[in-house]
Parts: sequence; C-alpha cells; structure tokens
Amino acid sequence: MSNPLTLGFSPCPNDTFMFYPLVHDLVDTRGISYRERLEDVETLNQLALKGELDVTKVSYHALGHIRDEYALLRSGSALGRGCGPLLVAKDPIDPNDLRDKTIAIPGRLTTALLLLRMFDPTLKNFLVMPFNEIMDAVLNGNVDAGVIIHESRFTYQGFGLHKMLDLGEWWERESGLPIPLGGIVARRSLGADTIAAIEGALRDGVAYSRANPAAAAHYIREHAQEMNAEVCSAHIGLYVNDFSSDLGDEGIRAIQCLMERAEKTGIVPTSTAPLFG
Repeated sequence: MSNPLTLGFSPCPNDTFMFYPLVHDLVDTRGISYRERLEDVETLNQLALKGELDVTKVSYHALGHIRDEYALLRSGSALGRGCGPLLVAKDPIDPNDLRDKTIAIPGRLTTALLLLRMFDPTLKNFLVMPFNEIMDAVLNGNVDAGVIIHESRFTYQGFGLHKMLDLGEWWERESGLPIPLGGIVARRSLGADTIAAIEGALRDGVAYSRANPAAAAHYIREHAQEMNAEVCSAHIGLYVNDFSSDLGDEGIRAIQCLMERAEKTGIVPTSTAPLFG
C-alpha cells in the first residue's frame, strides 16, 4: 500500500466538514496518511472511472460504473430525504414536455442525470457544464432547463427560476426510500483490512465534526468560495446526517434499489461485485 493515499473530495461544505478531522489528524487515522485532492464531483467521478484515486467521493451514478474496482464505504455518504436535485426553468414548463428541449446537467456521471434519465428515458438533449454555471445558462436562455445540485437548491428562487420537478421527491415516491446522491469509495486492491481502517477513521471524523461543528469553519470557508455562511450551514445541515455516519439498513437498501433500477434500464452495467469491501 502506498502511503499517503490519494483522497478526493469536493470543496462543497458537506465534504470539507466531514473530511477536515481526517486530513488534519484530529481522529485516529489507523496509521494511514492522505494526500487530499479537492475537485468538483464530476471531475472526481471521471478520475475514479480512470482509477486514478485511492479513496474518493463519487456520485452514486458513477459507482454503478466502477463497482468492480472500488468498494463503497459505509461512512461519508450524502444520502437522505428532501435533498435531491431540482429541475428548473426560466418559465414554467411541464416536465413531461422536455423531449425536444436542451437541458443543462452537472455531469454525465452525476446522480442528477441518472435520476433524470430514470424519470424520462426519452430525454437526450443534454449539455454538460459546471454545476455553478447552470442557473445562469437557464436565465440567459442558453438552455431550456437545468438540473441543479448542491447549494443551488437554496438560491434558485432568488434568481427568479421555477422548480419544474424535485427529482429526489420523485425518487422517494417511486421507491419509498431516501435518495443516494454521493458516497465514498476505496480501491479494492487496497485490501479489506485497509478499507476497514479507512472506513473507521472516516466514521470517527464524521462523528468529530458533528460533535464539534465549529471546528472546521475556517477550512470550510477557505473552500466554499462565494457561498455565504447561512447557505454553508444549510448545506451541511441538509447533506450531513445519520446516513453520513453509517448507511444502516435503510441506506443500503436505497443504494441497492438505485443500482438495480439503473441496471434494469441499461444506464449502468451489471456487476456481480459486492457493494462493500
């Protein structure tokens, strides 16, 4: 095993909040050190697809493509209720009238696109762009609609945009389960003992941050760019929850259901690899 391990996560507040204790040795790291790499989630998805990171945050859509090489960790996930991607437009549009419309998406391997394709498999006109540029593209008329994620769900109304569909609510109605957005994976070649050590250290880190919410404030602000403190706090409150500490039975069922439905519709390849290491 190489040491330090490459560790990828996003600069979004929920990730910096959870990973701060781990990368700053505030919890027992089990003798493992990390070289952090902060990128937007779609960049992390693509790096994982190429096998370039040892441990990384990925979208659950991406997990469907990398299960043979990477094992999911039970800690560190963004999974819950009322936290899914939103489909928005400048003017009210029926989501069933999107077939010939151009839709901005935050990445080909994002769970946002997976959900949209599961909602309507006929949709094809997607334009990939950074998630923080989607609202402007919708407002400027460069696209007919956009799927927004992260902090955009807290700010889109201030831009005068209309919510056409909450894809998380749609999933919850369809499945009766919370929506799995993103999780932490580790390269299977690291071995079961190392993967278990990483998972334990991350679980301790999540617990530390939840018990000491102000500890990572400067680290979060350093990477949150223009996000104000109120939006940062709301972001963490929405995406860091009990599922982040441990997926539990319900979280595992939700992920398995998402994978099975994505396989059935041909969006991700089938795999016989176990979900965990």
